[in-house]
Amino acid sequence: MTVLEHLDELRRRLVISLATIVVLAIVGFVFYDRILEFLAGPYREAIESLPPEAQPPGNFRSGLATFGPTEPFVTFLKIGFFSGFLLSLPVILYQLWMFVTPGLTKRERRLGIPFVAASVILFAAGTVVAFMVLPRGLGFLLSFGGENVIPFLTAQLYLNFLIFLILGFGLSFEFPLLLIFLASARIVTTQQMRRWRRNIYFGALIFAAVITPTGDPYTMVLMWIPLILLYEGAVLIARLMKR
Repeated sequence: MTVLEHLDELRRRLVISLATIVVLAIVGFVFYDRILEFLAGPYREAIESLPPEAQPPGNFRSGLATFGPTEPFVTFLKIGFFSGFLLSLPVILYQLWMFVTPGLTKRERRLGIPFVAASVILFAAGTVVAFMVLPRGLGFLLSFGGENVIPFLTAQLYLNFLIFLILGFGLSFEFPLLLIFLASARIVTTQQMRRWRRNIYFGALIFAAVITPTGDPYTMVLMWIPLILLYEGAVLIARLMKR
């Protein structure tokens, strides 16, 4: 394919992905109240973990605040489109795979469905870990102000923090899949991956310290251990593929 043909193919894949996000965002709009109720759960847990004198009064303990006339509408759009993005992940990843397929061998093209399925499962696993970490991490951050600082989180601030956390954890869990892809393409070998083990372990620990919302050992280990297990799983799969 020429450069223009590659660009045209990229445009087509992007259009399909964006159209899928827009269509599936309707699901997020329809179930907006239920999704917001679910997303606000970790916030309520974090508030309840604070001392009574440091908790916000009244309904602010169970709901998120808005301080602008457009903020409720922006919150509605953000939840709808982010839900559409998450639901569209299988399609987005499949379009990504189809874009790189012309440069792969026939054997590697057969890995398309396993690649998409594994990507979705790993991202979902990262999202689950993010929700496990969120209540404790958010409670830890909100407790820094002491009794004289009452936390009033707006919907926008909370959703931005939550989206960053989900994307950070979800994408970090895709790293082993990238290693398997590089090994299948003979760009890296299992021997190299084993030699990198000590550096990867240390790098994963630093990454866990940066990406988690708190610096406490519990939260860091909760993020670090899955990354190590996923890395070792990638090495094992690469060995089975004899790369």
